[in-house]
Amino acid sequence: MGQSIQLKASDGFMCSAYLALPKVPVRGAVVVVQEIFGVNSHIRAVAEGYALAGFLAIAPATFDRVEKGVELGYTADDMKKGIELKAKVEALPAPAVIADLQAAVDYATLNSKGKVAMVGYCWGGLLTWRSAELVRGLSAAVPYYGGGITSDGESSRLPRCPVMAHFGEQDQHISMESVRAFEKKQPDVKVHVYAADHGFNCDQRGSHNVKAADEALEETLAFIVRNFS
Repeated sequence: MGQSIQLKASDGFMCSAYLALPKVPVRGAVVVVQEIFGVNSHIRAVAEGYALAGFLAIAPATFDRVEKGVELGYTADDMKKGIELKAKVEALPAPAVIADLQAAVDYATLNSKGKVAMVGYCWGGLLTWRSAELVRGLSAAVPYYGGGITSDGESSRLPRCPVMAHFGEQDQHISMESVRAFEKKQPDVKVHVYAADHGFNCDQRGSHNVKAADEALEETLAFIVRNFS
C-alpha cells in the first residue's frame, strides 16, 4: 500500500504525490502522471502496478497548484470539472506544473538511486511529452493518448530522452491523420496504435480495452528496461 508524500518544487511550491514502493530490489523509478481526474484510485493502482514490477513509483498531483485533493471519477460531471481544472493549470505562467514534475523526477532519482522513466495518461500523456523535452533526468518517456501531442505546436518539440507513444485508432480526440503526421515529424519516437478508444488503459472507463492495455503495458515495461540498462 502506498503513501502520500510532499514534493518541494524549485519555486518553493509544495505538491502532494502518491508513492508506491517495490518489495523487491528497486530497478529504478517511474513517475506516473495523472489524467484530468486527479490522483484517483485508478492512478494509484497504476503506480502500485509499477511498484509490483520492481520500480519506485510516484504520482504527483498535477492539479495541486489550482486545487488540492482532487480525486474524480469518470462521469460527465467529473469530466467537466477535470477539463476546467486542466485549463486553469495550463493557464499558469511557466514552469508551473513542469516544476512539480521535475520535483517528482528529482525525488525518484534520489530515492531509487537509479534511472527514472515517466508514463502519463490523457492530459498526463501531454505533460509527459513536454517533460521529455523540459524535465532533466529522464531516461525514458511514455505518453498514452496524450491530447494535443499531435498538434502542430506540440509535435515540434525536441525530446531529450527516448520516447514511446501509445494511441487508439478509435480515439475521437486524436485523429489517425494527426498521429501519422506526428510519426513523420518525430521518426525517433516509437509509436504504437491499437484497435481501441481514448482511455483504453483505464479499467474504470467504458473505453477500457484489456487487450490493448496489456499489450501497451508489455511494450512500455520492455521500453523502460531497455533504456535503464
